[in-house]
Amino acid sequence: MSFGNDSRPARRSVRLQGYDYRQSGAYFVTICAYQQLCRFGSIRDGKVIANPLGLIVTDCWRKIAQVRPNVELDAFVVMPNHLHGVIIISHDMMTDIAANATRNGRSSRGGLERDSLGGIVGQFKRAVSIKSKSLSQPPGQPLWQRNYYEHIIRNETSLNEIRRYIVHNPCKWHDDSLYVEKC
Repeated sequence: MSFGNDSRPARRSVRLQGYDYRQSGAYFVTICAYQQLCRFGSIRDGKVIANPLGLIVTDCWRKIAQVRPNVELDAFVVMPNHLHGVIIISHDMMTDIAANATRNGRSSRGGLERDSLGGIVGQFKRAVSIKSKSLSQPPGQPLWQRNYYEHIIRNETSLNEIRRYIVHNPCKWHDDSLYVEKC
């Protein structure tokens, strides 16, 4: 099924139904390279060796908190074909009340709200894509997989487990569900 002139199939949302992704909270995200191609570097002896594109990804990720005063970044790692990171969105009470006026972080125009988790991830992906044009990337090939994976972090125990997972991910690369032998 497609809409309008878009030949891509309609996507089923993987987001939590009815949850407002603009509200304060901690979120674990995984953002994958297009077709899980190893575009950001490699793993050697349990350590990430970032290539120039991987350095751009790292730089753009760190800048998220600089351009968004309501966002704090926690643990993250840029793997050869994906990124894992924790994003913490915090608002004052009035901002949270205003955020609840829209549902699921969607604006009345139908697009993602700038301060929703999807808006933050989308802006990050765009920033990397724009900066990567200075590198010789395959023409016409997308850099990112459509969408991203997220998990709402509900307590300190879960946050600490996710931090450990992120820190140890390079050491366990061969066991990672996104592992690709060609990296």
